[in-house]
Amino acid sequence: MILKDKVFVVTGAGGGIGGELVAVLLERGAKVAAVDLREESLADLQNNMGDRNKNLSVHAVNITNKKEVESLPWKVIKAQGSVDGLINCAGIIQPFVKVNELNYEAIEKVMNVNFFGTLYMTKAFLPNLLKRPEGYVVNVSSMGGFLPVPGQSVYGASKAAVKLLTEGLYAELLDTNVHVSVVFPGATNTNITANSGVKGPEMPSSNGKQQQYTMLSAREAATIIVNGIQKNQPQIFTGKDSKTMNLLYRLNPVYATKMITKQMKSLLG
Repeated sequence: MILKDKVFVVTGAGGGIGGELVAVLLERGAKVAAVDLREESLADLQNNMGDRNKNLSVHAVNITNKKEVESLPWKVIKAQGSVDGLINCAGIIQPFVKVNELNYEAIEKVMNVNFFGTLYMTKAFLPNLLKRPEGYVVNVSSMGGFLPVPGQSVYGASKAAVKLLTEGLYAELLDTNVHVSVVFPGATNTNITANSGVKGPEMPSSNGKQQQYTMLSAREAATIIVNGIQKNQPQIFTGKDSKTMNLLYRLNPVYATKMITKQMKSLLG
C-alpha cells in the first residue's frame, strides 16, 4: 500500500509500539486517527508529534465497549474525511501466574482487550474499508500466539485467537480490495507490564538473565510493521526471536515448549 494521504486508525496509540506506529505513519505521509483508553496519553502523543499534528486526530475510546467502538468510524471520518486502514495494536498481558491461580476478573480483562477489542474494532471499520479503493486491516498478535508460554497461558490464548481471526479474515477478503496482515512482535522494550497493571517480569525473551536476542525498541518494531504494510505482507515478524521461535515451533513443538517452560520455571516458582 502507498501510505501518502491514506488515513489509518491505530489503537494503543498512547505509547509503546502503537505510539511509534503513529509517528512512523505520519512521517511517511499518512494521516492517523490515534485511539487509546487514556486521554492523558493521547495528549502526550499530540505534544510529541509537533508539526505533524495537522494530520493527527485523537480519540479516547474504550475498545472493550461495543457502543463506543461502533460510534468511532463516523467520528474518524468526520475528523479525517475517510478511513483506509486499521491497526489493532492495543493489548495487555496477564499476571505472571499459572491458569490455576489466575482469577476470572484477570482472564476476562485480557480476553476483552486483546480479542474482543480487536474484533469490535474490525467489525466497526471493515464496512468502510470495503468501500475504499484500497483498504488494510493489521492485527497485532504475539509470539505467545503461536508458542505456549507458561504463566501467560490466557494471554497466549487471546493472541492465538487474534492470529486465527486475522488469518480467517485474510482468506475471506482475498478477492476484495482489503489487505490483511497479522503481526508477531518479538521481545520489545515497552511498558506493557505497567500498562497492564501487572507486577512481575516481562515475557521470558526479554528477561535480562535469559535473553538470547537483543530487544527491539518500540520504534524499530513499528518501522518493521509499517514496512510490511507497504509491501502487503500477510505475516509480519518483528525481531529475530519471533522469526526463530516460529520456525522452531513448527519444526519441533515439543522441544520448543519444553525450552520456553524451562526459561519460565524460575519466574513462576
